[in-house]
Formats: sequence, structure tokens, C-alpha cells
Amino acid sequence: MFEFNNNKLINEMLDKKKWAIVGATKRETKFGYEILMVLKNHGYEVYPVNPFYDDIKGIKCYPSLKDIPVKVDCVDIVVPAKKSINIIDEVKELGIENIWFQPGTYNDEVLEKSHAMGLNTVFEDCVIVEIRNR
Repeated sequence: MFEFNNNKLINEMLDKKKWAIVGATKRETKFGYEILMVLKNHGYEVYPVNPFYDDIKGIKCYPSLKDIPVKVDCVDIVVPAKKSINIIDEVKELGIENIWFQPGTYNDEVLEKSHAMGLNTVFEDCVIVEIRNR
């Protein structure tokens, strides 16, 4: 149904340096934590988004994308599909063009909506793996 990611789109997104991580967490065993730290440790400007935290390891955390004081280049989604479908509207509203759905964060409805809104959409691939393979 959907075209799988191509390396060109993945590389274009990874070349962008301002990333929001929706679903970032303080729980070190979760992908929302690991993704945040891998991006940060590879020189990315990171903006964790989680309404339950003020900060994660000293990095200011934001309750929503619209609360981030700068326009980010990419949004990495680390929440279940039932939540991620609503994030797409906020991404589009803010004029952000790139969205990356981590494995397990999307379904056909989510992908259809993201594509229908004209967003550059990566799914299936994990940002951690792709960064480490660069």
C-alpha cells in the first residue's frame, strides 16, 4: 500500500539537525529515551516532547510541539498509533515537513493521513539504527 522508505529520504532527514522527539521519556530502558540520547550524542539539537516531564537528563521537555520555541526540522514519533495520528495535525499546522514514525507507532490510517498531508514520511526504519549506520 505504501512505498517503503528510500535511502535518499532517510539521509535527507538525518542531515537536518533540529529534532523533536514526541514520546521522549526518562525511562532509560525505553526507545523514547534512547532515541533522545542517540540524537543528542550525535550532535543534533533535540527537543523532547512529553507533558509529564519538565526535563529529561537536564534537557528541557515540552508539553507539545507548539510549545517548542524554535521550528524543528523533523519530528520523531515514539508514541502509539492512536496518539500519533493526532500529532500529524500539529506537525502540518506548524509547517514542519518531516515526520519519522518509529516501528510500532503507526498503522495504515496514520500513514495515509501523513501522506495525504504531504509530509515527508519515514516508517519501518529506526532512527537509532540509521544514525549508527552512517
